[in-house]
Order: sequence, then C-alpha cells, then structure tokens
Amino acid sequence: MTAPSPAVPCPEPRGYPGNLGTPFAAHAESTRTAIIDLNDTVHPSEVSFRELDVCCNAVARGLVRAGLKPGDRVGILSRNRIEFIATLLGAMRAGVVPVPVNIKLTPEVAHYILRDAGAKHVFIESAYRRLCPADIPVVAYDDDFNVFLDAGPFDAFEPAPDSVAIQPYTSGSTGKPKGVLLTHYSQNWSRRILAHTRGTTPSDIILVAAPLYHKNALNAIKQGLTAGAQLALMPQFNVERYIEAIGRYRATVISGVPTMMSMLLTRRDLMSKIDTSSVRTVMMGSAPSSSQLLIELKHAFPNAESLVVYGVTEGGPVPLGPHPEGKPRPPGSIGYPYPGTEAKLINGATPDEGELVLKNPGVLLGYHNLPDETAKRVRDGWYYSGDICRRDADGFYFFVGRTDDMFVCGGENIFPIEVESLLEKHAAVHQAYVMPFEHEMKGQVPYAFIVLRSGKSASEDEVKQFALANGPAYQHPRRVFFLEQLPLAGTNKIDQQQLRRHAAELTGETANG
Repeated sequence: MTAPSPAVPCPEPRGYPGNLGTPFAAHAESTRTAIIDLNDTVHPSEVSFRELDVCCNAVARGLVRAGLKPGDRVGILSRNRIEFIATLLGAMRAGVVPVPVNIKLTPEVAHYILRDAGAKHVFIESAYRRLCPADIPVVAYDDDFNVFLDAGPFDAFEPAPDSVAIQPYTSGSTGKPKGVLLTHYSQNWSRRILAHTRGTTPSDIILVAAPLYHKNALNAIKQGLTAGAQLALMPQFNVERYIEAIGRYRATVISGVPTMMSMLLTRRDLMSKIDTSSVRTVMMGSAPSSSQLLIELKHAFPNAESLVVYGVTEGGPVPLGPHPEGKPRPPGSIGYPYPGTEAKLINGATPDEGELVLKNPGVLLGYHNLPDETAKRVRDGWYYSGDICRRDADGFYFFVGRTDDMFVCGGENIFPIEVESLLEKHAAVHQAYVMPFEHEMKGQVPYAFIVLRSGKSASEDEVKQFALANGPAYQHPRRVFFLEQLPLAGTNKIDQQQLRRHAAELTGETANG
C-alpha cells in the first residue's frame, strides 16, 4: 500500500450543510432561461430559474399533501424532461428521497428496485407504466402531474449530515442492483467543487443527453444549475439531434461516454454543417477513452479541451480533476485528486499502480439494506473502487481497467482498454471494443468488435496481423467482427449482451463470456 496522494484538506469533513434540492438558490429569482426541454424539437419548452423554483416548490408541497415524510422514497421512470428535474429537486426539498430508475431495465429488475427502495409513489411517463408495480401509486407527467402540484412557497427541509438526498442504483453487472445512499452534505461538496473547478458560469450552455438516472447527467445538472448556466436537455441521445443541438444552441459544454463522441465523428456530413467553435469543453466518462479519439475530437472541436472524467457513483461521484498548481493534464489522464479527496493505490505490482481507493466528503453513506456490501466497499471512510489505475510522477491518475473487467488468457492478464487502444492505431479502425470469450485451452480470449473509418476497409485477418505485429501475441483478438456502430445500453454504455448475441449468431458459439 502506498501513501495517499497529497490533497488539500476539506474544510468540512462531511461536506456542506444545506438542502441539495436548492442548488440554484442564488439564481432563483432570475428570469433567465434555466432549461430548454428538447422533447419537441420544433417547439422546445423553456423555463426560467424563477419558474423552475416555483415548480420544485409545488412538487415538494404536493408530496407533503400526499402524506409523504422526510426519508420516504419516490421513484422516477422517465426520459429526460423538465418535470424530471423538478421532481428530483422538489422531492429533496421535502426531505423525500428520489430514486431514479433506468427505463431500459426489464420490468422484473425495475420492480425489484422500487420494492427494495420502498417507493411510496412513482413519477412516470405513461409509456413506462409496466415498469412500476401495480400497487404503487403513480403520477404521470403526461397526464396528472399538474393536478399533483400544489403551488405556493415552501421552506426546504433542513438536512442533518447523514440525511440521504438521493438513492441511485448501480447497474448490477455482478448481481442485483444496489441502492447507493448519497447525502445532502456530500453532494453539496460535489456540486460546488465541480462548478468551481470546471469554471462554469452563467454564460455556459451545457448540452445534456445522458439519462438523468445516471451520474453523468446528474453531475451536469447539479454543476450547471449551481453556476446559473443554461441546460439544453435532450430526452435521450440521438446522434443527428445531438449534432444539430450543438450548432443551434451554441453549446459550450458537451458530455457523454466515448462511444457517443465516436458516433458524432462518424457523421462528418452533419458535423461539417455546424459551427463547433462555441464548444470549450468535451467531457467523457463511464468508459476508457483512446488516445486516437482524443486527437480526432481536437480536430472536430478546435477550441475545446477534451477531458477524460473519472466518475463513480459511490466515490464522489467525481473525485479527480485539475492539478491544484495548474500543471497541464496529460492526454488521457483522469485527473488529480480534488481538494478534499485523498487517493491511494493498493495491491499493485508497483507503488504507482493498483486498485484506486478514495476518501472524500462525497463518498456514499452506504448501500441500502446491504450492510455486508457496505463493509466490503467502505472501510474507515475509504471507498474501494475496484478500478485499476496508475499514477505518474506529477500525481496524475490514468485509468487502466476494472478488476472485474480484467480477464486471464493463457496465464496472462488482459485489460480490454489496452487491446482497444492498440487496434485503434490501425489506419482503418475508427473504434474498437474488446470482450473476453471462453476458450477451451486459454480460459478466455479477446474478441474485437470494430467500427471502420468512413471509406476504409480491412479484413479480419488484417486486424489480427496488425495486433500481432504491434503488441504481445496473447493480446491479439481471436475473432474480429465489423459493425456499422456499437450498440448502446440504457446508460449509453456499450450493450455487451447484444454484442455477445451477435457473435453467437455468426460463430454458432453460445453467447457467454
């Protein structure tokens, strides 16, 4: 175990007091536009900060009128829309804990989450009614939401340091989804430090297309509203509409997972029609970013800094950022510990590589109803992330892979990002995604899913030979599949199950890992 990276002590060990449902209190009387809702592209809806504040209070009063008390849970099943944000913030103002749920889950899993959370009400879009158990009362945004609202002033609930503000659920890739308990105090630390260190101002226009049930979009919302910035809110990601919105609204900040950004770059026909000079920041998180993607983004957005953002719902959610002395962030780095964050690397081959362990005010309070899992992941205030990172001489961190992403091929450890980065150096390869598949002799071997550059061609054997010539033999993909684009799951991460089914159809193998 190595010594923690140097970090400036946080002035308040548990974060900052106050209700997380009032992030834009300094702008609550402003008539400037806070949110542009792009559900209707022809006639988008706009609300000012003042109107949003009124709506949040009406949600809080409606919850109190319905008999809900501080600590009660309410679910949200919806695409992105103004009402979703008003419900999130309004519930928190009443001390009620919002539970945003992935709308792409099966009814079985969505029902499990809402039962596990003990949701008393669920706010929905009617299209997702099947995802809510029949015995839980619902409020439909497209039907009776306005009836539920109770207009008038509201004094926000005053939280204690351990008062839970929001309860998102992890993806559950290794089991059932886990409810993450995040407090008002902890997330007040997060929103303040993000807005400050990212230089967010009222003149910023932040384009949000990631789903609001995921930390990426929630961070953008908290950061933007805190600074008084304008949010252009898409119901969901669509590459054509996303590109159009960048140009139409002169977005200054865009964000998403690397796959989303790769999809933008493949549409040169559309990108060439817009002015991208307004974009000052491109933020990418939730998955590794290749060096080639960063180079191409610089060409597409010449005035923008492309930031690889490390975020983990339980650990901040964003514990790393710019260097406190202003040292430039190396390409591909996920950053340096924020003031208030301590970080260390453990169980690695060298002192500067290993599992990332974090301590900061934003670390989760615990997992809902899972004391054993909490004890496993949170020890003495340190969160054990399961992410393998390395650290350079200046203290900047670089993501290597997840401990549960790593697989063993013939006795050799393979992290998929290493193979992907190698393959994307091929002149014809625009994007690569690597997964382990079972092998009788090797245990597991890498398969690659490739998106080619426009107008370029390559064969499976050519890609294999390139990998063999430029990297260790054990890393080369044993099968290569070519796709027009990589499929996205509900959180805009790669849909691994769809890729496994695709491989099984072409090879006749079972769709397992």
